[in-house]
Amino acid sequence: QVQLVESGGGSVQAGDSLKLSCVASGRTFGSCVMGWFRQAPVQAREFVASISRSGVNTYYSDSLKGRFTISRDYAKNTVYLQMNSLKPEDTAVYYCAAVPTSYSYEIYYRADRYNYWGQGTQVTVSS
Repeated sequence: QVQLVESGGGSVQAGDSLKLSCVASGRTFGSCVMGWFRQAPVQAREFVASISRSGVNTYYSDSLKGRFTISRDYAKNTVYLQMNSLKPEDTAVYYCAAVPTSYSYEIYYRADRYNYWGQGTQVTVSS
């Protein structure tokens, strides 16, 4: 079982930056692929970024590449999402997700590949 708790959301102006954190409980963090997704009102959940169990591989939504960076800290059982040059269309609830895997370099962009989800943190970007 993995429990995920996100933090770091808030209300910012367009062009600002935010760094989201997701702390994972349990001893399996190091064996999980981690991902970030987001969901805006009346829209489907959207893939943002994923990082492999090893931390070597990362993968991003094409529309977000270059502005967002995913990283992980094994000592802190935490995965981060650094978001730069925020736009009003980035407004959404951001969710952290995890799935244990035996593969060191795989990443997943489909939500149905993930077993565990956090409660989400709201990010609001105003123009």
